[in-house]
Parts: sequence; structure tokens; C-alpha cells
Amino acid sequence: MPRFCILILFSVLLITGCSTRGNPSFNKKTKILQTKNSNNYITNVLYKEYKKWNSTKYRFGGEDFNGIDCSSLIQTIYKNGFSIKLPRTTKEQVKKGYKISRNNLRDGDLVFFKTGYNTRHAGIVIEKYKFIHASQKNGVTISSLHNPYWKSKYWQARRLLP
Repeated sequence: MPRFCILILFSVLLITGCSTRGNPSFNKKTKILQTKNSNNYITNVLYKEYKKWNSTKYRFGGEDFNGIDCSSLIQTIYKNGFSIKLPRTTKEQVKKGYKISRNNLRDGDLVFFKTGYNTRHAGIVIEKYKFIHASQKNGVTISSLHNPYWKSKYWQARRLLP
């Protein structure tokens, strides 16, 4: 029953979201081209959330604007942007939704990386082959899945949104 309610809510938001036109501006530090009048509700929500968190420094275990880690960023964006509650850790988040191929990525999909023997990293796809994440070096940023580093560390993707 709760999934049905979420689907209804999402459908209503999708219909109303498509009637608005957004052209968010970003901090020059992001080096990201602006979207041109995106009518995609999910994309608009993700850019709105990204704009709030852009350049927030990385802090392991962090959950606020003083510092945030990758799994907390995902948890917060899904909660604030889509009213979906996710677990706190990457280890638990990777069990949610269903697995999808790298070639079928859509905005809002979660991407996971193996960055060490027991170390994982995660982000949210925004516009095919780009993802929002909390980078240890750059803080909250958008990176490309085509970047050789991320390409070599790619593990899997999961879809939670309809």
C-alpha cells in the first residue's frame, strides 16, 4: 500500500513538475553546463538538491552542511527531493531497488563503486553518464562516469524511482 501511495504522489508531482521550466544557474566551481529548460521532473529535483549541497565538504559520517559523506548525501536527496526513506549506509543502499545495466541508466538511479578492498562509494545519476556525489577531494560535486577513475571502479547501478 505505501508503494502505491508513493506512486500516486510521484505521478501527481510529475504532472505538475512538467509544467514548470527550470534553468538553474550553478556556481562557477562546478564546471557543469546549465540544463536548458529541462522538463524532466526528476532532473529538476536533482539539480535543485545539488544546488543546495554544491561544494559542501566531504566528511566521513557527516550528515549536514558542515560535511557530508556519499551515503548520507544520497539519503538526504532522496528524502528531501522524493520523500523516499533510504538506509544510512552504502552497504544497505545497494540492496534497495533493482539492479540495472550501465547502458540503461536514468536520472535518479544510484551508482555504486568499489574504491578499495572493503570500501564502497555511491552517487546519483543526473543526466546520463554524470552523477552527483560527495567526493573526498572536491566535496559535493558532479562527475562523469566516463572519467577513467570512476569507469575502472564502477560496480553496479540500482533503480528506485519509477
